[in-house]
Amino acid sequence: MRVRENLTIPNFLSLLRLAMLPTFVSLFADGRVVAGSWFFGLLGATDFVDGYIARRFNQVSELGKILDPIADRAVFFVGITAAMYYDYLPFWFGVVILVREVSIALLMVGATAMGMERFPVTQLGKWATFALLAAVPWITLGSAGGNWTVFTYMGWAAGIPGIIVSYKSFFDYLPSVRAHLASGRRAKRVP
Repeated sequence: MRVRENLTIPNFLSLLRLAMLPTFVSLFADGRVVAGSWFFGLLGATDFVDGYIARRFNQVSELGKILDPIADRAVFFVGITAAMYYDYLPFWFGVVILVREVSIALLMVGATAMGMERFPVTQLGKWATFALLAAVPWITLGSAGGNWTVFTYMGWAAGIPGIIVSYKSFFDYLPSVRAHLASGRRAKRVP
């Protein structure tokens, strides 16, 4: 792996997201729910920014293909867990999201370890992630009360459809995983 082709803006943004997670958690720990919610939303938004830059400016790298999903999942897991822990997000809602995220992560890691060919995320999966990355910070922001309460309604308006679409996309992945696992194994057998 050549270092130069991995020195990209998207990879820098992914590393920055990972590096900023302690700052985000400390905001929630200090009771600064408004600042923490905006910060969480910003971290989530960089997922779409780095993907756009990577595709638009031909900065896709092998490191980025590994680093970006790790950063995405870390932001999601840490953000949702912290929001639940500090009572800024309903526990049941966080658990429903995390169960799906853990399931898809285990499925992909397991299938990749067994020889699955990599394949791109579906559009449905992207929409679900977008909806949930908006919903969680909005719901946590709404927990601050006062004028921020309107964000609670916005969060639920994005969150409930986001949950439904995320589970649909999970079940839609199963045939693709099976097919790419079979083709990956066939490719390894060909001399």
